[in-house]
Amino acid sequence: MAQSKQLKTALIQHACSDNREQNVALISDNIIQAANDNAKLIVLQELHNSLYFCQTEDTALFDLAETIPGPSTEHFAALAEKLGVVIVTSLFEKRAAGLYHNTSVVFDSDGSLAGRYRKMHIPDDPGFYEKFYFTPGDLGFKPIQTSVGKLGVLVCWDQWYPEAARLMALSGAELLIYPTAIGWDPNDNKDEQKRQQDAWVTVQRGHAVANGIPVLACNRIGHETDPSGQSDGIIFWGHSFVCGPQGEFLSVAGSNEEILITDVNLERSESVRRIWPFLRDRRIDGFADLTRRYIDEP
Repeated sequence: MAQSKQLKTALIQHACSDNREQNVALISDNIIQAANDNAKLIVLQELHNSLYFCQTEDTALFDLAETIPGPSTEHFAALAEKLGVVIVTSLFEKRAAGLYHNTSVVFDSDGSLAGRYRKMHIPDDPGFYEKFYFTPGDLGFKPIQTSVGKLGVLVCWDQWYPEAARLMALSGAELLIYPTAIGWDPNDNKDEQKRQQDAWVTVQRGHAVANGIPVLACNRIGHETDPSGQSDGIIFWGHSFVCGPQGEFLSVAGSNEEILITDVNLERSESVRRIWPFLRDRRIDGFADLTRRYIDEP
């Protein structure tokens, strides 16, 4: 049997305000607390510096974007170096005038920029008008090497796509990490809310099972109003979680502000993949049609 290689992780789940400095201060305090609890990998939620601004289409909101490197990368890099931790952030990246991305930036424990991932799947649904703001990522599905392991970082809407998780796993990712901003329409009834949340949890646990690696999903909390007034806003449901390589829950947060500390055994994937060798038995000779949008003929 494979030996135990424990990694203490922290998911920081919180509500956001329209005050960037206030949000960054809250996040920083939580990072420090997580580091004091001996976490070595700290994951932040999607677009953590601001409210989830994609509820409406407003060109003035492009002012929230920043360059990489920029103020946020300088701040979180310094914090990572000071505390000796790896931090997974989620930023609104200004690449050039008129060119923006939803980008996760990873800082290693020495403060260096270990790598970045630009969100590949961009939704465009009521309350989630991300195509107005974000250009689809162009960096591919490539894990980021850090001092604590090889991280398969994806972002929110990516979490529904098994192909994204698989490609990260095939490239050697030891963990799948999903910074997230997902919630309910306040007008959804309780049964519909439960179905949506259960689906969100189930599909990500499925990625853990299918690839034999742990999954960390970090979601925000709180009711954020729609600035346009066309809807009743979004209730972000929280419930960040960590599961192991068989989809087993290692920890689950509630719907309040929380630092979810979890020990993850990175060596357990070896044992699981020995009894469930999905990578060995994949029929790659029969998968060519996966590159097609849809198969129309019988």
